[in-house]
Amino acid sequence: MLINLTRRGFVLGGSAAVFGLALLPGRARGDATAGGLAAVAGGDATPSLFITLERDGRVRLICHRSEMGQQTWTAMAQLLADELEADWSKLEIVQAEGHPRYGDQNTDGSRSVRFNFTRLRTAGAAMRLLLERAAAARWGVAASECAAELGAVRHTGSDRRLSFGELAEAAGALPVPSADEVQLKPRARWRYIGKPQASLTVPRVVRGEGTFGIDVRLPDMLYAVIARPPQVFGAVKSVDDAAALKVPGVVGTVRLPALTPPALFKPLGGVAVLAKDTWAAIQGRKALKVTWDPGPNADYDSARFEEALVATARKPGDVRRNRGDVDAALESAAKKVVAEYYVPHLAHASMEPPAVAARWEGGKVTCWGSVQAPQAARHAVAEACGVPDDAVTIHVTWLGGGFGRKSKPDFFVEAALVAREAKAPVKLTWTREDDLMHGYLHTVSAQRLEGGLDEAGRCTAFLHRTVFPTISSTFN
Repeated sequence: MLINLTRRGFVLGGSAAVFGLALLPGRARGDATAGGLAAVAGGDATPSLFITLERDGRVRLICHRSEMGQQTWTAMAQLLADELEADWSKLEIVQAEGHPRYGDQNTDGSRSVRFNFTRLRTAGAAMRLLLERAAAARWGVAASECAAELGAVRHTGSDRRLSFGELAEAAGALPVPSADEVQLKPRARWRYIGKPQASLTVPRVVRGEGTFGIDVRLPDMLYAVIARPPQVFGAVKSVDDAAALKVPGVVGTVRLPALTPPALFKPLGGVAVLAKDTWAAIQGRKALKVTWDPGPNADYDSARFEEALVATARKPGDVRRNRGDVDAALESAAKKVVAEYYVPHLAHASMEPPAVAARWEGGKVTCWGSVQAPQAARHAVAEACGVPDDAVTIHVTWLGGGFGRKSKPDFFVEAALVAREAKAPVKLTWTREDDLMHGYLHTVSAQRLEGGLDEAGRCTAFLHRTVFPTISSTFN
């Protein structure tokens, strides 16, 4: 159980609500047996991965992609529920944990619907077929005479009906059909796909319900913020935490290992301050006396780097596309136009900065937080902590924005390392200043464009040079 002080509860008087955060689907009533659909487009479409039917008629759908305001919960439900012929009013959404069983869970690149369109429809259609077969067996008729419709199966000859809840257990005992047995609906019969549908998340956000990473509360939890090196690959030379430990609420400090190349998704290192609340931790961090070794990036200057990139853009480079003689065309043009552009370092600056809670028990760690790539977080935590991947559980909360920043799980590793040293559950919060200074910034880029125009103002020549550090530098 988690104790969560909701935003609405705070506004109405600060009452606390206790709730169970259901993130791991188990084998429940009506859960179809595995096998049969492991090789459809997009990955395993076995119904039990995504759909659980309850005897009371509720349909529980698993969303394996992260919800960060882009309506993934609703979109995934539309795909599953349409083919299943579920009653929208009886749907429940459960967020999947990070696990390879779900296939690709990295929620970026606007790929959730594109990558799962056929897969999730197949899972829904397979469960629909199981329900129709279960009803046919109950009535002693051919399955072809049975049709699912809005949470029930109807016998077309007699108009008899059985609800999904009544059929759940029998359907769950049937073998999963093969891919060639599953028939997807034609577009003309789509009930939810491509149709306006009420969001499954917006009303809860408006009411202050739901759990974001920054909302998670665990019993006996400590709170942490980290003083990180000002430069990438910088390190702690010395630290004096005497003044920090005198701040009311501060209970200790933890020194993190220094970052070593390649950067990947590793933490930057530094010193964590542990306290009884986040405010005390922030004040304790202010009181820390840290001497930093700046490392190899001590002389990095963004203004000088801009000058270097712009100068490079003015010179010939690797040609990726060439057609005609651009130099001659520019030379003979009636008018020449030149423009240079520069994009500086830009933070993703999602509304909710990175936040994650971690707890160790018996050599295993469980994390709750706002992450776009839960499997990457699982592996990164395991590698940094020296435990196998299956010793790490990643629970995905709602994200207050992500934009790719939360695909990098460095903050999950930080929380796990600090919680292990603290021997207590720890909630790690990045402040807005931390996010702007220490996050994964967008790459800088210099662009030079030259154009030639004829007497009528028509373009006769075009030259475009672009210069930027490669994204692969993060990984090598």
